[in-house]
Amino acid sequence: MFTEWRPHPWHGLASGPEPPFLVTAYVEITPFDVIKYEVDKPSGYLKVDRPQQTSSSPPTLYGFIPQTYCAELVAALCPGAQGGDGDPLDICVISERPINRADILLSARVVGGLQILDHGEADDKIIAVLARDPIWGEVTELDQIPLALVDRLAHYFETYKQMPGQPDVMTIQERYDSARAAEVVTAAQKDYTNHFPNDGGQS
Repeated sequence: MFTEWRPHPWHGLASGPEPPFLVTAYVEITPFDVIKYEVDKPSGYLKVDRPQQTSSSPPTLYGFIPQTYCAELVAALCPGAQGGDGDPLDICVISERPINRADILLSARVVGGLQILDHGEADDKIIAVLARDPIWGEVTELDQIPLALVDRLAHYFETYKQMPGQPDVMTIQERYDSARAAEVVTAAQKDYTNHFPNDGGQS
């Protein structure tokens, strides 16, 4: 089985082999990137969004889970959120071997997440490990990840939009475990179905 045309990475791919715990991640940014790339929603191609605003780079692979959307149901899980951020659900993936290219797909095991408010909108970051990774592949919970690495992820998201003299716009409200992360993934899948009922259908 194959597709004659390249499927859209957000709408044309399934959410994963066994969501909400084993998911597909489309990688937009690697730890080696000083440019913030993101998928162009109309075309599905990876585009330059902006140079990284600060000197920090993401400590892990960073992308999204296909056929997910952060809207009402995701916002309902985030106290104080006025709504979702209107994007697919973000995911950070840890791997032992350096992966230095974006615009790729991988299978990832969900282990936890960060509950984030961005300008008052729910902007959760799912934390996962590369499936079948020789070092990380058996990890199933966030507390099995070294605290220093989780702290590094939290610091990145707290500061990567920060500009001198401007107020902070990102607030990390909670670090949560795999069960809570699964709730967020499921909510994002349902939000996607509710907002894009005629798209995809492969998840």
